Amino acid sequence: MEYTQEQIHEIVSAQREFFRTGETLDVKWRIRQLKKLKQAVIDNAEMLQNALYEDLGKSPTEAYLCDIGPVIVEINEILRGLKRWAKPEKHYSGLMCFPSISTTVYKMPYGVSLIISPFNFPVLLTLGVLAASISGGNTAVIKASSKSAASTRALQKLIAGIFPAEYVTLIDGGHDVADMCLTERFDKIFYTGSPAVARHIMEAASRHLTSVALELGGETGNWCVIRKDANLKDAARKIVFIKLCNAGQICININQIAVAREIAEEFLTLLKEEFIRQIGDHPENNPEYPRLITDAVYDKCVRLTEQYSERVVFGGTGNKEACRFAPTVIYPICAEEEIVLHELFCPILPVVPFDDEAIHKLTDMIAEREHPLAMYVFTSDMKWAKAFMSTQQYGGGCINEVCIHMMVKGVPFNGTGHSGMGAYHGEWGFREFTHLQTVLKGRTHFNLPLREHPYSGSTGKKKMALLKLFEK
Repeated sequence: MEYTQEQIHEIVSAQREFFRTGETLDVKWRIRQLKKLKQAVIDNAEMLQNALYEDLGKSPTEAYLCDIGPVIVEINEILRGLKRWAKPEKHYSGLMCFPSISTTVYKMPYGVSLIISPFNFPVLLTLGVLAASISGGNTAVIKASSKSAASTRALQKLIAGIFPAEYVTLIDGGHDVADMCLTERFDKIFYTGSPAVARHIMEAASRHLTSVALELGGETGNWCVIRKDANLKDAARKIVFIKLCNAGQICININQIAVAREIAEEFLTLLKEEFIRQIGDHPENNPEYPRLITDAVYDKCVRLTEQYSERVVFGGTGNKEACRFAPTVIYPICAEEEIVLHELFCPILPVVPFDDEAIHKLTDMIAEREHPLAMYVFTSDMKWAKAFMSTQQYGGGCINEVCIHMMVKGVPFNGTGHSGMGAYHGEWGFREFTHLQTVLKGRTHFNLPLREHPYSGSTGKKKMALLKLFEK
């Protein structure tokens, strides 16, 4: 459908009018909407799987594992905790406020939210964020990706089937439609995508001082560090899994590996063997292997492979017609080369050797670059690993594992700096889509003149003595 600015304005206005009715403030009402959403996902799982295959070539299992199933898990977590999270908090006001001793903190929705979702996990990163918005009591306009057109159509049908447009509506279209949305005044914007677009969104949001949450891949990509004492077979197995998943088109994927020079050749051998074990000799011809979203991404893979052709140690082949490109390992790469200075978002995997005894040089270099969304380390030295992971700045990560930190219940998923701001999942999503209002209940009797003039003379001295007493 072609949209005009007037139509977008009407959608936002209708949602603002509906929000002002106060219907979304009722937590029980929100729970009913979440249950509708969950049931719709279950009932339409096959439609969503088919759409994900059409857009990204995801097999039914991968589609459910990475896109559909996690939405159901997310909604279940919200349903279990929402009443508790949304309950107003009671606080003792303190002696400074006497005799008004009771203060309440209300968790209020922002109002009309705008969710701009990406192509790579179009179901999870649309409906998962929508669930958070609903939990907070907001209405939602969703601008889904035009690149994953089949998934956008499926989501549009699913949402229109359970929610009125004045509550939740999904619109399609390209950047022009997104810009029309950004022209409107929203109360909360949640964007998932690239840092470059995030800057544009923040600039637009600043005109209305709109609260923004960003989930970004990071300007210079996510690092995986493999020390010489790591279990290399285990590391190779897990790294191959995440690099094959969605053909590398994941914001928390490994952008580059830093491997100790002492064990680099052994690790590369195990890595190649593991790729073959999991996906076969020619993944570009394997229908189970996801495809790239556009020809432009495929062409980028070809260009990088040709640029570093002398250092391609695995892969480097593609199927243009199917838009599949094999996972491609490039070694050795210097940490200062262009290929590791930007997020790749594809199946290309540069490998950077380092001297294990000089690990501090590597970690200092990583710290100097833009903060990644994910950080992974493989080592048997838990003292070093914990020290490293607790002093670096990044969104989230794993020790001797990859990516599944985002599946843990009760913890936030977020980025920092160039990898984002804000957080969601479970209670953290509820917090992201609510703002806190502090209300003190005043008393009409026994009010002390402490705060009132005069502040000088003997009266002022008495008041000063009382103020210092109350501070204790």
